[in-house]
Amino acid sequence: MEPTPNRHSDHALNPSPQGSWRLHSLDVLRGMTVALMILVNNAGDGAVSYAQLRHSVWNRCTLTDVVFPLFLFIVGASITLSFGARLDRGVPRRTILLQVGKRSLLIFAIGLILNALPYFHLSDLRYYGVMQRIALCYALASVVFLAGRLAASAVTCVAALACYWWLLLHVPVPGIGLPGVTVGILDSYGNLTAWLDRLLVPSAHLYRHGFYDPEGLLSTLPALATTLLGALAAAWLQTARPAWRKAALLFVGGLVLLACGQLWAQSFPLNKRLWTSSFVLFTAGISIALFALLYWLIDGQYRLRRGLMPWLVFGTNALTTYVLSEVLAPVLAAIYLPGGENLQQLLFSLLPRWLGPPPFVSMLYSMLFVLVCFLPVFALYRRKIFIKL
Repeated sequence: MEPTPNRHSDHALNPSPQGSWRLHSLDVLRGMTVALMILVNNAGDGAVSYAQLRHSVWNRCTLTDVVFPLFLFIVGASITLSFGARLDRGVPRRTILLQVGKRSLLIFAIGLILNALPYFHLSDLRYYGVMQRIALCYALASVVFLAGRLAASAVTCVAALACYWWLLLHVPVPGIGLPGVTVGILDSYGNLTAWLDRLLVPSAHLYRHGFYDPEGLLSTLPALATTLLGALAAAWLQTARPAWRKAALLFVGGLVLLACGQLWAQSFPLNKRLWTSSFVLFTAGISIALFALLYWLIDGQYRLRRGLMPWLVFGTNALTTYVLSEVLAPVLAAIYLPGGENLQQLLFSLLPRWLGPPPFVSMLYSMLFVLVCFLPVFALYRRKIFIKL
């Protein structure tokens, strides 16, 4: 990563370069998402956390499950804002693709390093991960957008969701059988996504050394659709219509997608770990509605500016903040003290229990962790330093 003073890095992963069509609402949404991402990933005691601050065990959807799709949605929106402006200025597609390739490889490599922390045991290194999925979706969505802009993005999005639905519900899983006939629909072990993960990657290199990976290869297909829906939403906001109308129609569109996701979930359940097509529509609906609301407040009629600074701090160094949190957390857990307690457990134990019930105290620790991550990126923000990947 390279510190870049006095100018913004590429909007596709951070704020827009000078000259691109800028949305302050997208920076704020990105900042909120990263802060929430850190919050849900760093509970004081995960065993007692509020249910909405934990991932669903399998089917259904919690607040925590919405966070990662929201970030991919923002990546897609940023692709439209950044690449569209650069293409309009005559920047060759080849030049943009080369930059995308380099950036994607760097993000993927950082993800592998984060998975290796704190001991760097390569024998059980997890190959998949959050950063790896961001890298793949960013690269694939960029290729689609550069190949055919919005038409290609829309067609690819629909095709990805339909194909993934068909694969998971209509293709027999080798050695297991047909979903809904010989094995339950979206059975945790007997689904095609998990089978492919086991086929390609030894269990020692999968999520928690298990039988599947929530960021596995096949589920990257619907995650790409999530990213492309962000690209399409941003394109709508670039049209020459009154801001209030764009915000209103986008908000309604979000509600429609949310409802469609809920309806589809009756036969194809919401499942973040498999990233089901219904889950894509449901979470994209939430993302679009929230994006529309922030656009109306910040970039539309009201031009809201007060109270935005914390979210701009996180949003203008989003991946840097996330990487910082992912380094700090395992380091705290790896430092053991006399008596067998690690540093993270000690810090959590210092919070007085009279502050509230256990879930609240656990959440309070998470909020303090977010604050700790905020301080160094605030220093960068004050100096107008934005880390370019």
